[in-house]
Amino acid sequence: MALVILRVVFLAVAIALGFRLAQSPVLEGSYGWLTWAAFLGVLVVAVGVLAADFSIKRKRLDTITAVYFGTIIGLFLTYVFQLALSPLLPTRNAWLADWLQLALATVICYSCISVLLQTKNDFRFIIPYVEFAKEVKGLKPYVLDTSVVIDGRIADIVETRIIDNQLVMPQFVIAELQAIADSSDKLKRGRGRRGLDILNRLRGDPKVDLMIYDRELPEFASQPVDQKLVLLAKHLEGKVVTNDYNLNKVAKLHNVGVINLNDIANSLKPVFLPGEAIDVRIVKAGEEAGQGVGYLEDGTMVVIEGGRDHVGEQVAATVTSVLQTSAGRMVFGRYNRMTTG
Repeated sequence: MALVILRVVFLAVAIALGFRLAQSPVLEGSYGWLTWAAFLGVLVVAVGVLAADFSIKRKRLDTITAVYFGTIIGLFLTYVFQLALSPLLPTRNAWLADWLQLALATVICYSCISVLLQTKNDFRFIIPYVEFAKEVKGLKPYVLDTSVVIDGRIADIVETRIIDNQLVMPQFVIAELQAIADSSDKLKRGRGRRGLDILNRLRGDPKVDLMIYDRELPEFASQPVDQKLVLLAKHLEGKVVTNDYNLNKVAKLHNVGVINLNDIANSLKPVFLPGEAIDVRIVKAGEEAGQGVGYLEDGTMVVIEGGRDHVGEQVAATVTSVLQTSAGRMVFGRYNRMTTG
């Protein structure tokens, strides 16, 4: 609403300036069409500025700041150079001196803006003995998905302090968690409340930089939650943290970085090489004839050839191969013998 008011006031001021220019002594005695042309010219410039503002949806603060300060520094340096070069400027041709000053200002402002745009990531305001710099945690913000908050492992990972990046929790994800927590289904209600508890746990940690993002971008209109997450991560130039395999694929299609907690968990599981011996309890029969299925303590599925007849027993097996996927890791082995215990 404030932005709409600002644009209306800007247009009203432009109209007033147009009338002021049309009635100025400069155009006094001119043809009527010339005064109207001056008035319409001011309006066209104002409308052009508003159109440019509408068309550029994603305005980068660092770029805008570099342009502002580059212009200010350039104008200041131009003033200093004009004072220094004033004895050398031609005095007889005033118009030539004005054009030289304008050219000097253009070159200096362009040079200052160009330098700041090329070094904006390292730009600092340096005052003698004092440096003011924004402390930025990590390189890219991490946008949290609903599934990863409900899962809960993100809180354990963050508490290890291996992640210094800012965590971004969108308001529409919180709304989805609240809807799940209010569900009539007992299982869904429990998952939603667990997600809200994990979120409160992250907010209660003073060492975690968690930001609740409550803005609604124009691109969010009529988009599902997964698409909003991808668009927000792209807007913030960050990464999506998720357990959802489909969201993982959608984010990659949009060239958005993804951190899949399942991939992290799989990478931390023990590595088994063919020929190694493992002990596992067979809990059920496998899909193929003669196969038995067991699970290690970390949840890794183990498929044992010849283990179907030993369901409910602890057996020793030899690893034959390991299959690694984004959904998890599977170990294939061959039955050796039954163990005690």
